[in-house]
Amino acid sequence: MANQPIDRLRDNIRTVFLGHPRAVDLLLVGLIARGHVLIEDVPGVGKTVLARSLARSIDCRFNRIQLTPDLLPSDVLGVSVFDSKSGQFQFKQGPVFANIVLADEINRTTPRTQSALLEAMAEEQVSVENHTIPLERPFMLVATQNPFEFEGTYHLPENQLDRFLVRIAVGYPERASEHRILTMQPARNALDKLEPVMGAKEVIELQDRSPSVKLDASIVDYILDLITATREHDDLHLGVSPRGALALTQASQASALLNGRDYVTPDDIKAMFMPVCAHRVISKTYLHNGDSNATERVLQSILDRTATPR
Repeated sequence: MANQPIDRLRDNIRTVFLGHPRAVDLLLVGLIARGHVLIEDVPGVGKTVLARSLARSIDCRFNRIQLTPDLLPSDVLGVSVFDSKSGQFQFKQGPVFANIVLADEINRTTPRTQSALLEAMAEEQVSVENHTIPLERPFMLVATQNPFEFEGTYHLPENQLDRFLVRIAVGYPERASEHRILTMQPARNALDKLEPVMGAKEVIELQDRSPSVKLDASIVDYILDLITATREHDDLHLGVSPRGALALTQASQASALLNGRDYVTPDDIKAMFMPVCAHRVISKTYLHNGDSNATERVLQSILDRTATPR
């Protein structure tokens, strides 16, 4: 299965983002599956560089929103301004009206402003002053956030976390990659020179191909076995919702397409299970003592115990 456009896009991003290649692949899975991506990690590991390199690699409209505690919903969605010449109010679109929107440090703003993004994420439209305005395809929200333990951060509510297709943990780069970062300084030099390698039309074509990637009946049963296990596990307070099950399916189809296949394998499911599901479940251990790794351990145990189809 031809894969040149995806490979071209992936290689272009990797000329600037020198961290783990896995983070780039997960970001592209979100793009192909027509989903939204949450990039979570400590400051300074390249979260914003990763998001901006994707936006600059696609010939489309890009806006960045720097989320702050005093930001209002109207600062994101837009506001009506009175035009003295026409004697009427004119709606001025906010930064959410773009193809790729970077919501930087999303958990530093208030829940009220965070919720202003919900309709755009779920339905690709914005309702303002009794008017519903559709967003132009492709539309993708890439949000970055610092761990909630950091000062000045708010919890993202569960209903908003459920709207993110995948969550990416960038992590610290390997020594060789960090050596290249120090010598090349790609965020300062190469990022500004990055040229688009894919148009919006090509992105839409990829997104429209993704749902046609084949799902064998045994693959669907495997997904349901994993999802059911999260709902019945004694150590989980909250399991994966039906929206999460659909997200795992869509992400696995996008993963297959990213790897040049027109069918989903169990390995696609396994690769996507943690990034898609970890932010949708709540472990009892985490609730009791704040162990942030408890959720991943439970999900890994579910993966290990669930029979893999042949």
